[in-house]
Amino acid sequence: MSIKTKEDIIDIIKEDEWMMSVLAAVKTLDLPDCWVCAGFVRSKIWDVLHNFTDRTPLSDIDVIYFDENNLNKKREKDLEAQLNQVYPNLPWSVKNEARMHIVSKMPPYLSSVDAISKFPETATALGVQLDACDNVVLAAPCGIKDVITLTVKPTSYFMEDKTRASIYQKRMETKKWKEIWEGVQIVYPK
Repeated sequence: MSIKTKEDIIDIIKEDEWMMSVLAAVKTLDLPDCWVCAGFVRSKIWDVLHNFTDRTPLSDIDVIYFDENNLNKKREKDLEAQLNQVYPNLPWSVKNEARMHIVSKMPPYLSSVDAISKFPETATALGVQLDACDNVVLAAPCGIKDVITLTVKPTSYFMEDKTRASIYQKRMETKKWKEIWEGVQIVYPK
């Protein structure tokens, strides 16, 4: 199957019962500016582009939200516990992006989508959510070209700083994505 547009990505997610049930479970948390992101979206796209019939296992399911009124890390663990009540065998990772700049020693994010735009790779800088009418919404602040062309390169945020560029480099050494999706091309900063 070919994927050329954001609508194509939304369609493959809508056709995936499991992904839709994950999005529905996350929506029940009623969190502000909440998205399921990163590998949850990227892996689905790459699986489809590689004609995989089975889902590639996820190391985690990244759920992010933006709540400046409660920066307590315990809140995130409580939310993970709530999701574990619905899906106990999934590797939930819930993070409040309003506090993650403290953890990663970066300037504060303005929103969850701003945080997504500062993920290490453009192909992973993706998020999905269900809106009030249960429509799938895709956030792709770095665009979709790289993910649909199987190109992995650093976001501009990770390109502009040597320390962040070295983080990207180390991630590429450990991710082993080409072993899973043979068509993936990894671009390293110069």
